[in-house]
Amino acid sequence: MTNATISTPARGTLAGHLAIARLDHWSKNVFVLPGVVAALALNPTANTSGLASRFVLGVLSVCLISSSNYTLNEIVDAPFDLYHPDKRHRPVPSGRVNLPLGYLQWLVLAAAGAALGLKIGAAFSASVAALWVMGCGYNLRPLRTKDVPYLDVLTEAINNPLRLLAGWYIVDARVFPPATLLLSYWMVGCYFMAIKRFAECRQLGNGPQRSAYRRSLAFFTPERLLTTVMFYGAAAMLFFGAFIMRYRLDLIISFPLVALVMAMYLRLGFRPGSAAQHPEKLYREPALMVAVCVCALVMGLLLFVHVPLLDTVFPPTVPTADWTR
Repeated sequence: MTNATISTPARGTLAGHLAIARLDHWSKNVFVLPGVVAALALNPTANTSGLASRFVLGVLSVCLISSSNYTLNEIVDAPFDLYHPDKRHRPVPSGRVNLPLGYLQWLVLAAAGAALGLKIGAAFSASVAALWVMGCGYNLRPLRTKDVPYLDVLTEAINNPLRLLAGWYIVDARVFPPATLLLSYWMVGCYFMAIKRFAECRQLGNGPQRSAYRRSLAFFTPERLLTTVMFYGAAAMLFFGAFIMRYRLDLIISFPLVALVMAMYLRLGFRPGSAAQHPEKLYREPALMVAVCVCALVMGLLLFVHVPLLDTVFPPTVPTADWTR
């Protein structure tokens, strides 16, 4: 591939600037919802007055912060995207974004998201601020963790527990969610992200193009990436198991469904040009979407519906957590 350069017009197009905000990626902020549901299930004394309006404001705040991070990512990654067969056509590398206006857009979106977050409360604001700071550390030097093997996945996937935390604080800021729940959510995010890297590695091959596109991929081989996928998947299920044994045993019924979703996603990573590289397009995978929806529905019900038989099959050895203290 030739060493193409970024051609930026004097005035960027509106479509280009909207594209780098990645409004189509707002669907990823559905990961806020489990935090809301978990907070309602585990802390029934939470004040639900005005919850609907707080939820709308909170989700919009997270969406704006996410778009701020996406904008920064599009700008600073443009020189590297030139080495990717698909991403080289993004708005910044193809010259449809004015860079000074792009940086202004990054800051305005962050300020708007932070302003909405303040209307909910200090704890929620801290969670979305952490989401923005992690976006900066992921993309900007001297940290730019996306170039560091392992930290690339770990720091990108930490957005998952931060979104869960935001959802939790929309409901109740008086208590901190279970650490095992946050860790499981983090490791699940790492699992999906590692599969994305595996799919990218397979697409880009072993040539210099791969490391030019993403430096962290220069360290990895498909075998190494599959090893990390196994680690993250195992860690996610271990922390999830620890969470349900302490807080909601009924969720053990959902284990086979969770395992099915994870297995289907891993299979997706082996498919050339699959949606594993573009999670915003996962809706095009009907079988996976059905499995995800069924799994989410069952888990949501089990957070509120008790199955007495489980008390006999799995007699408790640890007292249930008291969230009122």
